[in-house]
Amino acid sequence: MSEQPVRRVVIVGGGTAGWMSAAVLVRTMAASLEVRVVESESIGIIGVGEATIPQIRNINTFLGIDEDAMLRATSGTFKLGIEFNDWLRVGHSYLHAFGAVGLPLGPLPFQHYWLRSRADPATPDLWAYSLNAVAARAHRMSRVGQIGRTPISGLRYAFHFDAARYARMLREYAEQHGVMRTEGKVVDVKLRGGDGFIESLILDCGERIEGDLFIDCSGFRALLIEGALHSGFDDWRHWLPCDRAVTARAENGAALRPFTQATARPAGWQWRIPQQERSGNGHVYCSEFMSDDEATAILLANLEGRARGEPRIIRFATGVRRRPWLRNCIALGLAAGFIEPLESTAIHLVQSGISRLLALFPDAGCDVGLAAEYNRKTCEEYEQVRDFLVLHYRATERRDTPFWRHCAALPAPPGLARKLEIFRATAQIFREGEELFTEQSWLQVMIGQGILPRRHHPAADGVSAAQLDDFLSNIRTVIHTAVGRMISHEQFIAEHCAAAANRIVPVDPQLS
Repeated sequence: MSEQPVRRVVIVGGGTAGWMSAAVLVRTMAASLEVRVVESESIGIIGVGEATIPQIRNINTFLGIDEDAMLRATSGTFKLGIEFNDWLRVGHSYLHAFGAVGLPLGPLPFQHYWLRSRADPATPDLWAYSLNAVAARAHRMSRVGQIGRTPISGLRYAFHFDAARYARMLREYAEQHGVMRTEGKVVDVKLRGGDGFIESLILDCGERIEGDLFIDCSGFRALLIEGALHSGFDDWRHWLPCDRAVTARAENGAALRPFTQATARPAGWQWRIPQQERSGNGHVYCSEFMSDDEATAILLANLEGRARGEPRIIRFATGVRRRPWLRNCIALGLAAGFIEPLESTAIHLVQSGISRLLALFPDAGCDVGLAAEYNRKTCEEYEQVRDFLVLHYRATERRDTPFWRHCAALPAPPGLARKLEIFRATAQIFREGEELFTEQSWLQVMIGQGILPRRHHPAADGVSAAQLDDFLSNIRTVIHTAVGRMISHEQFIAEHCAAAANRIVPVDPQLS
């Protein structure tokens, strides 16, 4: 006999995770679902996920959110990648830019030809062959989809924005499409006898909320998945030792860069996220090697503009729930796990979790096979993101502080060790399954962190030196010409999506 369909979905917690879940569910299944969000205005949100990756554009498109309107409402700017400063060694900098790097030639990916060209000391660096990197360095922006009659596609971009304002946009969308909101704190969770499914929530006002499926977006508290169901947590601090962050908002003190900055510090790293009205700043650090006061002082000393408000310290443990779907509860966002925002993956992990839930959407019986597959894919995704972040810490020449000496000795997770071994031996990069980070992402970070293969593929020697030079110089010319036709990032914002309360003064740095 078939189980009854899910009719009532209850989401605990708002913020980006809760309201994105609600918006997507009502957009997809409004005819068959009653969706309710339970949240309390007295409980704040973490709000460190103010930088995104390009996949966020997919969910905005799905919901019909106008990009320029969203940027105006959230004080948003464009993001072409992440600049990593002082990670390999103090004074060194590189970009992890979105989009392609170079072009393949025949059966080989681009890096083999670039590696062959390095025999010439005058060879430009890898990022001369990335449209995103050249545009980012020049502070330029464009939405052109294709660069003339060439196989080089246009800029691949994401956003910097105020996450709380983005969550409000999602809430407005969800409520306009029928999602109900209940104000209140959950003080008790009632489990069903026999199978231990969540039956209802009890709020501080005494109200009882029943549901068929519960989504836990309660943040680090994990009220349902851990507090009520005891899912268990895999702690990854032996791979990623940072366990605290201090955050601060500040006035903008420089031109609006179209990229996030991640600058290594003595016991961690600092982010800087430019928005139209301010910048978001934070210092991620390891409490074993630095006190809260020291971390706060370093953050405040390295703001570009005057601080706005008091710094806030956040304690966290890096890791993932062992079973992010347990019985009739699915955890999303910080309730499912936490990976520090070094590669701006927080909102994407919410987005991919929602997509996975839709693909495996259960009936009221919540088949254990569906939950097992959801958990397998979710944990695999978190592990792959974890491995990419561990690469930044392990592949470094820095030995100048106890923290960096500790990081250099970190064990490599098996997946990362395998990737590094293959790349060092052959310059090949193999993407695994539905892995988030592309071959071009791995290439940029490995080269940027000082990992060079011992050889390139012998097939790259099949073109003459003149043909190789023409191939590489043509790519650089096309990119340089395309970026030269773009306008500055500030001017682009001023023309398309300037926040009403903010005046953007266009700055057009010269293309180098």
